[in-house]
Amino acid sequence: MQVSLLLSLCFAKWTFIVGNPGPIEDVVIDRYSVPEHCTREVKTGDFVRYHYNGTFVDGKQFDSSHDRGVAFFVQVGRGRQIAGMDKGLIGMCVNERRRVTIPPHLAYGSQGAGDMIKADATLILDVVLLDVWNQADQTRTHSSSRPRNCRRSVQKSDFVRFHFNGTLLDGTAFDSSYGRHQTQDSLVGEGWLIAGLEEGLLGMCVGERRSLSVPPFHAYGEKGYGANVPPHATLLFDLVLEDLHNSKDDVTVETLALPQSCARRSVSGDYIRYHYNGTFLNGHAFDSSYRRNQTYNTYIGLGYVIAGMDKGLQGVCVGEKRRIIMPPHLAYGQHGAGKEIPGSAVLVFDVHVVDFHNPSDSVEIQVTHRLECNESSAVDDFIQYHYNCSLMDGTPLFSSKDYQTPQDVTLGADKVIDGLDEGLRGMCVGEKRRVLVPPHLGHGERGAGDVPGSAVLVFELELMSLHKGLPPGYLFVWLDSGPADLFKELDTNHDQEVPLEEFSDFIALQVTEGRGRLKPGVEPAVVIGDMFKNQDRNQDGRITADELKLKVQEDAENALHEEL
Repeated sequence: MQVSLLLSLCFAKWTFIVGNPGPIEDVVIDRYSVPEHCTREVKTGDFVRYHYNGTFVDGKQFDSSHDRGVAFFVQVGRGRQIAGMDKGLIGMCVNERRRVTIPPHLAYGSQGAGDMIKADATLILDVVLLDVWNQADQTRTHSSSRPRNCRRSVQKSDFVRFHFNGTLLDGTAFDSSYGRHQTQDSLVGEGWLIAGLEEGLLGMCVGERRSLSVPPFHAYGEKGYGANVPPHATLLFDLVLEDLHNSKDDVTVETLALPQSCARRSVSGDYIRYHYNGTFLNGHAFDSSYRRNQTYNTYIGLGYVIAGMDKGLQGVCVGEKRRIIMPPHLAYGQHGAGKEIPGSAVLVFDVHVVDFHNPSDSVEIQVTHRLECNESSAVDDFIQYHYNCSLMDGTPLFSSKDYQTPQDVTLGADKVIDGLDEGLRGMCVGEKRRVLVPPHLGHGERGAGDVPGSAVLVFELELMSLHKGLPPGYLFVWLDSGPADLFKELDTNHDQEVPLEEFSDFIALQVTEGRGRLKPGVEPAVVIGDMFKNQDRNQDGRITADELKLKVQEDAENALHEEL
């Protein structure tokens, strides 16, 4: 038969009256295991939970809470247990182990208790204290680590994500978010959590570490919770606040670095290239474009990216660095994204804007050194120019200086990207320009070589020389009226035929003396050779008077044939 120590005050007094205590004796306490640190000792009026083994002097066991698997709960000093235990528990610490020897007059006296405890029995109880609290207790908090820069702390109606380890007062673990590999997520002040935990979270900063001591009436009370939290249990929590936001939050933008000159700011519909580091509020990284060595490219304001980024990238300058903090309802919401971004996470992006453009952009030309001239570059002109090509952030790509000689090109011949071709037109020799080429007039969304996709290109140009071009289809033009009898002038030996050598010498002389001009950008010998082939219609290596026709004559005949 097992005996419960919980007896009424009136029964205890009755025992003292009718019992025969014999020699005066008191409780004997052997504190055979005392914890190194004791933050609180039992006093009269405290509520305690403890386990015990009860034996007689001969070692025979009469009762054990361990065998029942339920700790004994009682208020000390209020007669709710035998007097010897009331006295034996005073000054005890949690996790302390005591052997309390109780004489009969402080136990069950001369009457005993049932069949198990005989009259005048001395009782020995091995006790371990599990919990102690008082009705005057409040939730106690202690911050072991608090960030220096705390711009915001938890308020009622905030949504928080936190990690915790939960233990009973004796150190027994009852729960841990770490074991589930996910944070505990909750609204604060809405009754989602036990009252003591909600109170302990108030005022916390992200990254702060707190320990809480929650008395049972602010925790799970007399019912406990599940198999791990017994009734009347004080709970200890070690907390780390990972995240914090409110449903009313909007995107927060902080300018970290702004270029000295900002001629243009981004608007909806622009296409932007940027680098970023993505972290949570606690500083833990979840993604970075730098690790991939590739910018993130997207349209803004059109829903191609999460709403917070769409909003945070409005009004940026090329070269600007921003910190964009977005609440989950403007990021990936309560479901998160993949394994890296948990649900209800606030995201922090440190963004560096590399460049942006609009699909409607044209080539932008800034003359940095202006000259007056009679002739400027145009389509079909052959030019030589020096250039430096870079990205908008200053990253160098190419330079004509690398080749020690100017670059040459015939404008309009589709030999350079469209934007550069356009930027080289209308220049005077010696003029310098800064030309911005949007990607749709450059190397497009795929890029080329070292040019990344969708990159705006910056060209620093200087026109070194200019050779005016010829009309389409022409290889040579006269700069004056030309000879009245061209064949006669060509046939210098008057043999009625003109071979290649005689033809070449004549044309070269006209160019040298400034009376005619060859098509620029091609070796003169090649151009003259093509001219000769065009006139040597029977391909016998000789031009006769019947074969020789000027380009204007050929065009007139062709037009006549088309009319016919």
